[in-house]
Amino acid sequence: MTDPLALWRRLADACVLLDGFHALKHAVRFGADVPVAVAVDRRAALGLAEELAPDVRATLDTLLTEVPQETYASLVARPHPTAVAALAVRPSREAQLRALARLPRTAPVVVLDEPRNLGNAGAVVRLAAGFGATGVVTTGTLDPWHPTVVRGGAGLHFATVVERLTVDDLPPGPVFALDPEGEDLRGVKLPDEAVLAFGSERSGLSAGLRARADHLLSLPMRPQVSSYNLATSVAMTLYHWSAGPGSHGAPRGGAEA
Repeated sequence: MTDPLALWRRLADACVLLDGFHALKHAVRFGADVPVAVAVDRRAALGLAEELAPDVRATLDTLLTEVPQETYASLVARPHPTAVAALAVRPSREAQLRALARLPRTAPVVVLDEPRNLGNAGAVVRLAAGFGATGVVTTGTLDPWHPTVVRGGAGLHFATVVERLTVDDLPPGPVFALDPEGEDLRGVKLPDEAVLAFGSERSGLSAGLRARADHLLSLPMRPQVSSYNLATSVAMTLYHWSAGPGSHGAPRGGAEA
């Protein structure tokens, strides 16, 4: 029998850290390859699965190995309240690029142009997965698979496409970029093949992305309010797309912890 801790240490540098029960739950639910998973209290973790995710309970029963608190704490930089962690195999870049390039699309691609905040990037992945977006692309230096981004996305990186590209390599489709000087979003129908671009939290759109944009759009905002949070801007835009006539939109579903 393979020692789970030896396996963890052998794979840690090449795999994605799933930090917490919900990240593991979502990764398993959306087909991630999870070679090793640990919990300080295996029974409690399986109880959470029974209550919140019965569809993955049997898989977690097979995957989870109980370890002491000290061992768990040595495997993660910031222990999660559920004291569950796992490693997952990151999807290949080639497969991600093929999915982004495939036409016709049934949902937009979200582009974060040179983002800076890891937590905001994770929140956007979570939103994109919830709305059924085709994927989330980042430009610039931020790694969208950084452990903090995956934690913020609750493991939903495996429910959509997540990749880093240059502006020149963005997926096909008309680029709608959010900018304060743009046309009011409420008067525009966003097609399913749209590429929705959002500038960084501090400096907005880069010159390269602005030059690439086919349309500039603005969000409704009260005068003298400076800006919205990045994730809020993405949520407003994806909601507008999903509510549009003829849009596939996201399937209805209840809130989940």
